[in-house]
Amino acid sequence: MSPQFTIILESTFNILYLIVIWTLVVLMTRNLPNVAEKDLSAAKLIRMAFILLAIGDTGHVGFRVIAYMLGGLETQVNVFGSMMTLAGLGGLSTSFTVTFFYMIMVLVWQKRFEKPNTVFSGFLLAMGLVRLLFLALPGNDWGAVVPPQPMSLVRNIPLMVQGAGVILLFLTSGYQTKDRTFTTIGWLIFLSFAFYLPVILFVQQFPLLGMLMIPKTIAYLVVAWVAYRDMWRAGKGYSIPK
Repeated sequence: MSPQFTIILESTFNILYLIVIWTLVVLMTRNLPNVAEKDLSAAKLIRMAFILLAIGDTGHVGFRVIAYMLGGLETQVNVFGSMMTLAGLGGLSTSFTVTFFYMIMVLVWQKRFEKPNTVFSGFLLAMGLVRLLFLALPGNDWGAVVPPQPMSLVRNIPLMVQGAGVILLFLTSGYQTKDRTFTTIGWLIFLSFAFYLPVILFVQQFPLLGMLMIPKTIAYLVVAWVAYRDMWRAGKGYSIPK
């Protein structure tokens, strides 16, 4: 696969992704009155989670498209007196927003399944705060095109814990209550992390592994679509059995 074809493929996908994710956010916002009352609290949180995800990814993949147009991922901009690559700046934005995404997903689980605060849910929220602290450390080198090791792994460990915890919560409660919507979402999140893990571990040695971000991102789109389909459209939310 030639470098030029890879750039065209990635840029085309990134543009289409941003169109689709923002379309789903707009649909979630516009059709919120259609959500059944029993699903409204969880739906509002899901919408907020995907607003944050869309904002972060607009920086992440949007800046990559702009960088390619300006000559390559090494294109730098001045940010408060420091030179950063557009790709690095985009990585910083999505790293923050995806952390909040998973913190909100813990709250979604509580609302959907009417669960109180637990030690485990509190632990997952705390992991989000730990990750935010890690993101602020200078060793992250946000100006780099490729995330540096070992900091890339270190800062992603709390995110992996968050993701694994959310998967466990969604699948456990989903199967217990026969909630097909959130069981499906749990497996989709699992799939997204299955694609993301090799990127975290080995992209420095094998840059083409970065292409796994495409199926990872598609998994998030399907999560948004499943939630919208089952909770927004004509108020036909699938509530859990009482």
